[in-house]
Amino acid sequence: MRCPFCLCEETKVIDSRTTEDKQSVRRRRECLDCTKRFTTYERIYELPIMIIKSDGRREAFNRNKIVHGLIKACEKRPISVSKIEEIATKIEQNLRNIMSEEIPSDLVGEAVMDELRTVDEIAYVRFASVYRKFADLERFKEELDQLLRKKKDNNE
Repeated sequence: MRCPFCLCEETKVIDSRTTEDKQSVRRRRECLDCTKRFTTYERIYELPIMIIKSDGRREAFNRNKIVHGLIKACEKRPISVSKIEEIATKIEQNLRNIMSEEIPSDLVGEAVMDELRTVDEIAYVRFASVYRKFADLERFKEELDQLLRKKKDNNE
């Protein structure tokens, strides 16, 4: 590991621990030349997932798009950034567990809606209204009715 300060290649690991999400290892290092300390993170290299869009285009999976969509849906709602990160991590892990290099975009959108439905109904409706591109008020009402039926069934 090269020191970011003096570019010396001789460093030693002082401390090593897994991160909270258990997805990487955090290492505190010290340069043997300039004695400055720095932190590195070690992650497993994962093959990229390609998302197949509804028009047939393919693009690399981008976790930040999920986070951005969640932030917009959860705006002015009592949902912490750490909860949003947790949801995005869970969705990404579930997608990787599918063990497919190509995943339809509608599967990603449905996964986001499933998670939001359990966290915050308002955020869910906001995301669903953008994701499903409701053409009219009637389609929007159907979605709300379905949500209310599920809520009523869970309370019984």
